[in-house]
Amino acid sequence: MGSVRKFGVAVVLSALLIIAGGWGFLIHRTVHQLAVYELPAPMVPFFYQHMDYLVSNAPRPDQRRNTDSTEAPKHFIDLEMFGTDAAHTMPADWESAVKKYTKDSLLKYGYVPYHVIYMKGKLTDAFRKGNKDSILFYATDLGHYIGDVNVPLHTSVNYDGQLTNQKGLHSLWESMIPEILVGNYNLYSDHKATYLKDPAAAVWTAIRRSFKLVPEMLEKETEVSKSFTPETKYRVQMRNGRESRSYTSEFAKAYAASLKTSVNDQLIHSTDMVADFWYTCWVDAGKPDLTKLCNAWTVETQAKFDAEIKAFKENKLIENKLLLSKQGSAPRD
Repeated sequence: MGSVRKFGVAVVLSALLIIAGGWGFLIHRTVHQLAVYELPAPMVPFFYQHMDYLVSNAPRPDQRRNTDSTEAPKHFIDLEMFGTDAAHTMPADWESAVKKYTKDSLLKYGYVPYHVIYMKGKLTDAFRKGNKDSILFYATDLGHYIGDVNVPLHTSVNYDGQLTNQKGLHSLWESMIPEILVGNYNLYSDHKATYLKDPAAAVWTAIRRSFKLVPEMLEKETEVSKSFTPETKYRVQMRNGRESRSYTSEFAKAYAASLKTSVNDQLIHSTDMVADFWYTCWVDAGKPDLTKLCNAWTVETQAKFDAEIKAFKENKLIENKLLLSKQGSAPRD
């Protein structure tokens, strides 16, 4: 939702996409479901039986921005505002960053990599205390912020293409394209949740990967636009008495094709990273027994889980109507 963090949007994709922000409701929710499939056996019963909660609440931090004035900078970081090559030179820890740039600067230009580490600590503590509600709350919100780290325009001051006359690019990349093309994506990753010895380093690796994609995103939009007229690139409609423009599906598809697999790749990076952080928090908390916090794992539940894993590995979650973000939640037991 970085594209609306500083001023109103004249070019809108739809009211839903503006409200959703971040990866959009669809992808944030998809990432949370896929991450569960990458967890080790001791964590599966708890996370699988509470998958409805994780998926349905995945967009919650974006929704919270409507009522919490402190929420917005937790979702992005305008790297260019922190100096040359900030992606490689910024301190990995919050205290050092505050000392170098001041807290006011971080609040103004965003601090998502530091907030991810803060949330990592909150989830670890929740695991340690065995507090079911807190575990679910922090696991869900942590996953959201990790997803935002993997959205390229969440790392740039040109967060909506507004500085290069490409306003609206943010929602095009992270929401409209996935909404149209997710059925063609590869949602399977053979990654298994891995313990992160240095979580902050993992976050900054993701930040650098995302930021590196920004120039291509801008260049490809300019290149593809040459094959479209304003009439074929946009469609104009009236919303609440005001004229607004939204990209045509033809342009979105052409732009997506020019980017090749980058959107899909970032979705998978988000999934793998969420699983790694959930697992790392659990390990750092002493690997508590999570079965005490969920229902008994029945034969029927195992069969249902096995069917989903099979569909996941065959990339048939959507085809088999098992992707919750496309179907709405279904009970886990």
